[in-house]
Amino acid sequence: MKLFEKSKLAYMTYNFFKKKELEHNLPIYKKYGLKKKYYSPISSEDFKGIKGEPLPFDVQDSRMELPKIKGFNELPQNWQESLLSWSENGYAVLEGFFDSETVDQIRTTVDHLKDDPKTIWQHGKRIMFSIHQSEFLFNIGADPNLIKILEMLMGKKVELFQSLNFFEGSQQRAHSDSIHMTTFPYGNLIATWLALEDLTEDCGPLFYYPGSHKLPYVMNGDFDNIGSRFKLGDKTYGDYEDKIESIIQENDLQKKHFIAKKGDLLIWHANLLHGGEAIERKGSTRNSMVFHYYAENAICYHEITQRPTLKKRK
Repeated sequence: MKLFEKSKLAYMTYNFFKKKELEHNLPIYKKYGLKKKYYSPISSEDFKGIKGEPLPFDVQDSRMELPKIKGFNELPQNWQESLLSWSENGYAVLEGFFDSETVDQIRTTVDHLKDDPKTIWQHGKRIMFSIHQSEFLFNIGADPNLIKILEMLMGKKVELFQSLNFFEGSQQRAHSDSIHMTTFPYGNLIATWLALEDLTEDCGPLFYYPGSHKLPYVMNGDFDNIGSRFKLGDKTYGDYEDKIESIIQENDLQKKHFIAKKGDLLIWHANLLHGGEAIERKGSTRNSMVFHYYAENAICYHEITQRPTLKKRK
């Protein structure tokens, strides 16, 4: 990062003009006794000594408690079986959640966005926040049946925050979403990954480590990246990935691939370690769409840059 990008004052100045998109944190700052402005830097260091309420299935057994929730027993049997292991595995697979016709419509809509000058590309390879350009795509992520299931798992209401559209494998190293979309209390984020085509082992499939969500959350202090009052830490994202790799080795975690069929949906816990395998077949695609959701009554921010989350309102 350049010196300007390491300056907390620079970020605070930018955030000062984003009050409508940042004030969502203020009532929760007050709840936890934090004397923060809407534009102030925020990180895990601010929560030392503060106890946050855990999510139900971080302390309870989903296999025992999910069947007690209204509507759960009405879900398809194979979905129920996968969801029941949420506490143990930190993920669930809902096969055929969206039908082929709906998936084709998603693909067509996304293809039209490729040439839209307003489209936000990340690393020139994937589209961010397409849900803000297409009401149809927003409604896919906010599908009432999907939201109902996510709220069963979280034990509270959730709201759609972000989308990502992939056209090929990300080849991203293992990470937890909680370093990017951090919350306090921890875990108040949940994600879904939708296959927009049949996938193969050689296309750079999504991988994840079952049960890794139970490990401690890795924050700035865990890889010597706290920084100072006015300056961010000096470590890079690569240093964070190295830390995650060491944790995987120390805990002898076993990797699993998501070899999905068109329309299959993966749901994962905020702290599940996951990434993308190397692409082994040149020119292969991995058309997919990811949605991230924040739970209500949680402080939302980005741990590495210590910036509060900008939430765009519809």
